[in-house]
Amino acid sequence: MFTTFVRENKTIAVLLTFLRVWLGYHWITSGFGKVTGSFDASGFMEGAIAKATGEHPAVQGWWASFLTHVALPNSDIFSFLVAWGELLVGIALILGIFTTFSTLMGVTMNFAFLFSGTTSTNPQMVLIGMILLVAGFNAGRYGLDRWVIPYVQKRVHHTTPTDKNLNKEATLH
Repeated sequence: MFTTFVRENKTIAVLLTFLRVWLGYHWITSGFGKVTGSFDASGFMEGAIAKATGEHPAVQGWWASFLTHVALPNSDIFSFLVAWGELLVGIALILGIFTTFSTLMGVTMNFAFLFSGTTSTNPQMVLIGMILLVAGFNAGRYGLDRWVIPYVQKRVHHTTPTDKNLNKEATLH
């Protein structure tokens, strides 16, 4: 009942739009500085690896191992992905285009930062991201998703209104 309300109510869509734009603003401002500057994530990764020691480490061993053996040797790629990922997620959320996918990518980055022992605004960004994910299409209702998603669905499924009517008739018989 609650999920249906969040996914379909047009008044809630207005609130979701404010949350979406707020979240997008935070992503775009964070990413813009990285894209226009000389961002290098290797120092951040080294700091996270250092937090994986002691009786109660801030970073779990499996994540430190991933950072050590995969991310750090490829820090140029990860630096590029983080900088452009933040910027593009921010732009997409502000415009309301591919909102669900963009939110999922943002939440994934937030969790990567949390796994690396950084709290900052990440928990509240995850919480708002989860609300947007539960809302689905309604989070992008007052954005470009309103036109883009139906267009993409039509192109992917290659259906026309006549095809839909025929499918309905076939299932009724």
